Amino acid sequence: MKPGIGIIGTGMVGQMCHLANFAANPACRVVAIADLRPDLAAAAAQKFGISRVYGTHRELLADSEVSAVVVVTKRRATGPIVLDALNSGRHVLSEKPMAYTTVQAETLVEAARRQDLIYSIGYMKRHDAGVARALAELARIRTDQSLGRIVAARGWCFGGDTGRAQDNFVMTGEARPDGLELWEDGPDWMPRAVRPGYDNFLNVFSHIINLARYLLGSSPTVTDSSVETSGAARVTLDFDGIACALDLVNGSEGAWREGLTIDFERGALTIELPAPFAEEEARVIVDHQDESTQLIHATSWAFRRQAVAFVSDIIERRMPLASGQDSVTDIALAEAIWKRRASG
Repeated sequence: MKPGIGIIGTGMVGQMCHLANFAANPACRVVAIADLRPDLAAAAAQKFGISRVYGTHRELLADSEVSAVVVVTKRRATGPIVLDALNSGRHVLSEKPMAYTTVQAETLVEAARRQDLIYSIGYMKRHDAGVARALAELARIRTDQSLGRIVAARGWCFGGDTGRAQDNFVMTGEARPDGLELWEDGPDWMPRAVRPGYDNFLNVFSHIINLARYLLGSSPTVTDSSVETSGAARVTLDFDGIACALDLVNGSEGAWREGLTIDFERGALTIELPAPFAEEEARVIVDHQDESTQLIHATSWAFRRQAVAFVSDIIERRMPLASGQDSVTDIALAEAIWKRRASG
């Protein structure tokens, strides 16, 4: 039987990146949506042909045809809603950040483990076809030693134009409602004044940290960091002796620029990531001595591939590429980076 998907949160990202992609997937059925904004929920349901509309996530979770949910809601409300969904026995794909503290994150992972559920986090860049191509190329290079050993890595994110389409979602003038259960937006030791910056760091910059872990090793240590109140940062992670320097900057008015270069003794592999909402693949360039080669790429969208993977993970009972269990490390690293700031 096809999994019955419920979408919780029908804002721009909920519609454009999730609802549209799950509705287009023949391997599942989108059976219901939920949003506290009734006009928006009705408009989204009409646009995507969804028959059942609920006012709250709890009403949606009472629908027996919903076997899995996608949670795309206010970031501080994500954790409590995901916990309700997991405790109700539903598989979950949630947007990141999964939580604001490792304690919160581990609570969610334990709920998924206890119920034996698929729990995936929306690090869609792991699903990018270009990233998959880069991972395979990296494995080849490391095996045949054609470029020698890895000597360093560097990543960057200069947030700019997000690349969103203008015609594949509907919006209303309704205000975001209050009344949702919210988790704390930072560890107890974190001053209130810096928590908005921490929120921005987790929302934007955790992507490139997560991707670096996917390519270089799952459990790096923080060796150096400098963090601004805004969330911009310069961070160095150590992957078993390989230093990866990350430059993370807010508010560029130009094109979105994000990527990762892995430097070898005799060359480099670079991944140039598309803007978050652009329906494009990452570009992969291999430099060998004086020659630069761009790997052949096609046209696909990481969000679409993520939706397909989530449904397949449920059907095949497979560990997601960006599992909740793995993603706890991203929260732990963020805490460690900001703890260094707090301690001087």
